[in-house]
Amino acid sequence: MAITAILLLGLSKLWMYVGNVTLFPLSWEPNLLPSAIGLSLLIAALSGLLYRFWPAYRLSTVFYLELVVRPLQWPDLFWLGVLPGMSEELLFRGTLLPSLGGDWLALGLTSIAFGAMHLSGRQYWPYALWAGCVGGMLGYSAIVTGNLLVPIVAHISTNIISGAIWKWYFSRLA
Repeated sequence: MAITAILLLGLSKLWMYVGNVTLFPLSWEPNLLPSAIGLSLLIAALSGLLYRFWPAYRLSTVFYLELVVRPLQWPDLFWLGVLPGMSEELLFRGTLLPSLGGDWLALGLTSIAFGAMHLSGRQYWPYALWAGCVGGMLGYSAIVTGNLLVPIVAHISTNIISGAIWKWYFSRLA
C-alpha cells in the first residue's frame, strides 16, 4: 500500500511538472468538513446497500477486501485511509481532473480511470464500476467546492469507515 501510494504521488508530481498543472486549492475551510464527512458516510452507506442487494458486487468486494483489509491490524486502518486517500486524490482529482479541463468530460474520464485502477480482474468489474462512481462523487465534490481537501477528507474517512466495518463484521464470523 505504501509503495503504491509513493508511486501515485510520484506520478502526480511528474504530471504536474510536465503538464504545468495547477491543483485545485488545498485549503482548510472548517465549514466544508461536514460536507466531506457527509460524503464519506453516503459512500459507505451506498456501498453497504450494494453489498447487501447485488451479489456480484458482494463477491468482488469480498475479494478486494480480503486482499487489502484482512492482513491489516486495527491500527493499520489509519494507513488504509491516509495513504490511498492522499495519493489517489492528488493524482486523480488534484492533477488529472484540472489538467483535462475540470469539466464534465474531465470528471467522466478521471472517474473511469479511477474505476479501472480498482479492477483486479474481469470477474471483479462490479467493484471497479462502484469505484468509478465513487471517483465521480469525489471529483464532483472537488469541482463544486473548488477545494481538494473535501475529496481527500472524504476518501480517507470512507476508507477508514468501510475498512473498520468490514474488519468488525468479518471478525465476528471467524
